[in-house]
Amino acid sequence: MSGAGTSGDGYHHGDLRRTIMAAAVAAIAESGPAGWSLRELARRAGVSHAAPAHHFGDKAGLLTAVAAEGYGLFADALEAAGDDLHAVGLAYVRFAVEHRAHFEVMFSPGLYRADDPGLVAARARAGRVLAEGVRDVSPGRPEDARTRGLAAWSIVHGFAHLWLSGALPPDLGDDPVAAAAPVIGHLFKP
Repeated sequence: MSGAGTSGDGYHHGDLRRTIMAAAVAAIAESGPAGWSLRELARRAGVSHAAPAHHFGDKAGLLTAVAAEGYGLFADALEAAGDDLHAVGLAYVRFAVEHRAHFEVMFSPGLYRADDPGLVAARARAGRVLAEGVRDVSPGRPEDARTRGLAAWSIVHGFAHLWLSGALPPDLGDDPVAAAAPVIGHLFKP
């Protein structure tokens, strides 16, 4: 099947990139960021075996695109949470659970091209959203805000990672956001 024109499935060249990206996210969700090949991905997406390489170059190029998309979605989710740091922290955990494939790739920089301009811009946008939330609750010296930001990130990221890995006690229930709420609440205690 050719990347140009229409395939038997009705895909057009204009949406082939999106089709490949969706197949990659599904493959990552099933077998992790490293558990598939471009050839297997092409078969899954119903495209020619050359299509993923044509659009992304190689697996690192495809994972770079997944990470960049993930950071964009991540920034959107954090911005939608508003100015409340607690809500932003809960949005972080919710994003990790709802977009697990993106999350796993985003925080595995050895898998992708960290210097890709689109990725750099998307990651910077997400970082700005997080930094703004922390700055609002951490007046004072800039180094205090940086430390507070690292603490907040460590708490929410650590909780999200522990939840995704199944390492938290089972008595926390099955709602990651509800389970995270009191943990993230510790950010606001003196």
